[in-house]
Amino acid sequence: MSVPRVLAIAGTDPTGGAGLQADLKAIAAHDGYGMGVVTALVAQNTHGVRSVHVPDVAFLREQLDAVSDDVTIDAVKIGMLGTAPVVRVVTDWLREHRPPVVVVDPVMVATSGDRLLDEDAAAAMGALFGLADLVTPNRAELQALAELAGAGAAPASLSSLDAARLVASTWDVLVLAKGGHDDGPTSDDVLVSPSGSARRFTAPRVATANTHGTGCSLSSAIATLAARHGDWELAVGVAKPWLTAALRGADALEVGSGNGPIDHGAVIRASLPVVRFTDVWWSDVDSVLQATIECGFLVGLRDGTLDADVFAGYLAQDVHYLRAYEQHLAALAASAGGAAGAGAGAAAAGAAAPGAAAAGAGRGPAAAAFWTAASEGCAAEARDLHHRRLAGTHADDPVHPTCAGYLAHLQEAADSGSAAVLAAAVLPCFRVYAWVGAQLGAAPDGHLFADWITAYGDPGFAASSAEAARLVEEMAAAATPIERGRMARAFRRSTEWELAFFAMPLAGAAGEFTC
Repeated sequence: MSVPRVLAIAGTDPTGGAGLQADLKAIAAHDGYGMGVVTALVAQNTHGVRSVHVPDVAFLREQLDAVSDDVTIDAVKIGMLGTAPVVRVVTDWLREHRPPVVVVDPVMVATSGDRLLDEDAAAAMGALFGLADLVTPNRAELQALAELAGAGAAPASLSSLDAARLVASTWDVLVLAKGGHDDGPTSDDVLVSPSGSARRFTAPRVATANTHGTGCSLSSAIATLAARHGDWELAVGVAKPWLTAALRGADALEVGSGNGPIDHGAVIRASLPVVRFTDVWWSDVDSVLQATIECGFLVGLRDGTLDADVFAGYLAQDVHYLRAYEQHLAALAASAGGAAGAGAGAAAAGAAAPGAAAAGAGRGPAAAAFWTAASEGCAAEARDLHHRRLAGTHADDPVHPTCAGYLAHLQEAADSGSAAVLAAAVLPCFRVYAWVGAQLGAAPDGHLFADWITAYGDPGFAASSAEAARLVEEMAAAATPIERGRMARAFRRSTEWELAFFAMPLAGAAGEFTC
């Protein structure tokens, strides 16, 4: 099935909530390809219209011809026209290039109450309605159209349904009488045919003042859906709940201080998988990870050909690293809510179950317990694994320049004044080592480095890594964009230092590979 190609002919809204901008958002929200021809440049915001500039109508016709000379148009949505000359140009063009679907949103009165169509233009609209499939007036516009259709001087005396039937029969067009301005617990729209038959579409009324652009958006959505489904009742039936969801999400947008816009992306956003910040960071360092797993040290470690003395030198630097890392984890525990120890015997590999609830953004007793256990785990790691492996051969090795560089980076994160930045900086040690453990797989019996491979490939350590990522994710979600950027950069830099650390043992004592 091809994507509907929908042309919106409308005025602009620089705040993006109504007019052509809203049309294009609504079309895209329903998987259409949106195109736009500008009828008027409108200086407006969420408080109302300040001024309107109507370009020369000859240029309007040039825009219309430029589209129709080149593109097959499946549907047209016509919005703000403003003046009689504009109405006539659009009507003339439509006679020559009428697509299968034509929806007219007779933009005469904005939600703010501003008059957007002069009297001469209103009188000229009749010819345009005669070329339309569907007209979508709001309550005030329906009364104005009923008057044009001959309702007399008191169109307000007609019910919405009677007014819609009059308009529909006068111009042989479907009319969607919208109920957004009514009272009551539901918002009911009624689709009326020229024969007088009607179908009601009901949705809960959404309590929000942010309704800017509802008419523009609904009509564009219907045009797109009609081009896809080939049925007007289906088009309205699908567009109605979409608009309800867009209204429900409107307040959260926080656009403007007046009558704000609806959330055109609410339905799409709800259907998308949640993209975690920490996973985006992980994808960002993919090339670094690949270089890490391919470095000579890990290749030799995996196949057992690595010189044992080289490995002992690596562990000596890891002891220096872990002693400092232990202190950074303890600082995170204190920041999370006090170093409420997780028990003297708790180790990083299994101290906190994944998903443990933390009060606030990566903080609270559970978070403090996790970071405390991780800190204690560092001490146990240095004491039990590394010292046993070193056996005095490299116990007195000085800090290598690469190790010193990594530690300086962590200290800079610790000195940043942000626990979130520090947490992001320490996360790669968890996540990279767990990933390396998974890549190395199980060590066969008798493997020279089986204890190290087993330790970092342990499911308990993988769970601990996942919990650290979860806590950092909470912090990232609660951070400002500026702080979140600092977190991302700290994570990236730490991952680069992880690569440098693995490359260090084979780079020479002078530290040629120092990131």
